[in-house]
Amino acid sequence: MISLRGKRALITGGSRGIGAATALLLAECGADVGIGYKSRSDDAAQVAKQVAERGVRSFAQSADIATRQGADTLLDRASREFGGIDIFVGNAGIWPVPDVAVAEMDDERWVRTMRENVDSMFFTARAAARAMSDGGRIVLVSSTAGQRGESFHADYAASKGAMISFTKSLAVELAPRGITVNSVAPGWVDTDMAAASLADGGRARIAATIPLGRVASPRDIAGPIAFLCSDLARHVTGEIVNVNGGSVLCG
Repeated sequence: MISLRGKRALITGGSRGIGAATALLLAECGADVGIGYKSRSDDAAQVAKQVAERGVRSFAQSADIATRQGADTLLDRASREFGGIDIFVGNAGIWPVPDVAVAEMDDERWVRTMRENVDSMFFTARAAARAMSDGGRIVLVSSTAGQRGESFHADYAASKGAMISFTKSLAVELAPRGITVNSVAPGWVDTDMAAASLADGGRARIAATIPLGRVASPRDIAGPIAFLCSDLARHVTGEIVNVNGGSVLCG
């Protein structure tokens, strides 16, 4: 039922995990898909190849989107390849693995998390809003942590909380152009970023805290993103769609 035929999509953090799964699903729905990545060139090239094998246009572009220049580089490539964009999925970000209390957190960790998660969101969403056709779709990937906090990862939780507020603000600003802005909020997802936490029995311990009893796959997150990018969600904007097996409901 979801058709994105003729739509032009751009995804950040598209070389692996949720970004790669989303790129492939949007391509299966008929969209042309460009992916942005920072350093994993081989992975990005493979995803772009798999996207193209689905009969749509594709490209992979390296850029440091935590800078204005990097974000503009990515959008400029989309303009050259596709003539513009109709869909933007802001997925790039980091989750520092070590548990660190706020009282012990150094400046470097705080600044890096804000740079990679908040600055990159601002620069890319701003560039996407400028380049996007009226009636477009913006989806930002936030987190359960942005809604209920995450002890010993306050930097990450704060960055994703900022994304949630940003989503709601941008939704109102772009509504007159018919552009919807929404966010999906995953919990634990089976990606490289979570690999260390899922190892050595961690998967079972984490799954026990999730009402649905399982850790999500990247495809589980890609599905709701595709819905929000489609005409089925044309009257949905400013929403935070929880895709976390109900874990946001638990303390």
